[in-house]
Amino acid sequence: MQITEQQLRRAVPSVSSTNLPSFVKTFNEYAEKFGINTPLRVVHFLAQVFHESDNLRRREENLNYSADGLLKVFPKYFKSRTEALAYAHKPQAIANRVYASRMGNGNEASGDGWRFKGRGYIGTTGRANYQAYAKSEFCKGDLMAHPEWLAQAPGDLKSALFFWYKNGLNALADKDDVNAVTKRVNGGYNGLANRGYLLRRFRKEFGV
Repeated sequence: MQITEQQLRRAVPSVSSTNLPSFVKTFNEYAEKFGINTPLRVVHFLAQVFHESDNLRRREENLNYSADGLLKVFPKYFKSRTEALAYAHKPQAIANRVYASRMGNGNEASGDGWRFKGRGYIGTTGRANYQAYAKSEFCKGDLMAHPEWLAQAPGDLKSALFFWYKNGLNALADKDDVNAVTKRVNGGYNGLANRGYLLRRFRKEFGV
């Protein structure tokens, strides 16, 4: 199933004009390979990706948090205001702290947290997840040496397509269950209302 820039602009007028052409080109070239080949699968995929990426405007995780933000978002890793102040507005240090020793990453000093921070339209995060995509038939080149590729076309979308496929999201989309799809993508239900709104917009545009 092919999509057009015009369809996406009608569904979401605020979509990024800069990233839209490469998104459509990559989608039309690769979506079929990942089984995103029915109208229902397409609209669910688009709704989730548009939410995760702020309508294709964001392809890389922003970790520039204030002290208050760190205490609210990462209470497990920042126990006191003094501790949070030491990291506030230092994205690299924050990434290395909160992603240390998990998702295949080394410790805080390894720098893996920053090197393998969330990138792509569905944020691939952590050394293990980068490696999984790097080892797949869909990745071209040495991603582990160039993790920044996932914040650039076509890796930004191909990595999201891979995540969708690897995590069984086509089957959940077939059930037309936005709650289940959201939980699999997000780990919870953050932004569920907007994901549902986007899904309705894409349904209308594609007649689903």
